[in-house]
Amino acid sequence: MRAGVQVRAGEVGDLEAIVALERAAAEAPHWAAASYAGVVCGGEAEAVQRCLFVAEGAAGLVGFAVGAAAGCGELESVVVDVGWRRGGIGRALCAAVVEWCRGRGADAVELEVRAGSGGAIALYGELGFVEMGRRRGYYREPEADAVLMRLELGSASY
Repeated sequence: MRAGVQVRAGEVGDLEAIVALERAAAEAPHWAAASYAGVVCGGEAEAVQRCLFVAEGAAGLVGFAVGAAAGCGELESVVVDVGWRRGGIGRALCAAVVEWCRGRGADAVELEVRAGSGGAIALYGELGFVEMGRRRGYYREPEADAVLMRLELGSASY
């Protein structure tokens, strides 16, 4: 990962920068700001536990990832600022979510990714995720199919 960038748990003070990063990435799932706040402020007693990790450098936040765990883990969103991509930040954020899911007893982590996101699909493949299927026309603005991928945690170590 690029020098000087650290991955840590997201905090309330990060929410404005998280939303700005997400809005700047056309391919990212677009959530309401309150949804991110719910992840950061949510309680551990909820049926579905969620996490938010951020990647922070000297200039501020350069990426974030959201995950969930309720039996099976899910990598819900990964966003890295376009100027910071291909530097290991996405990989580090994914690894943080995978380990968080493992710590909550998940035996696998699943995700959905736009079929046209070749770089993301390649990264997930390098991390051990395998394609399990597709959902036609799943994404909107722009419309795209979703590739469904799964990582069995028994065989993955980060």
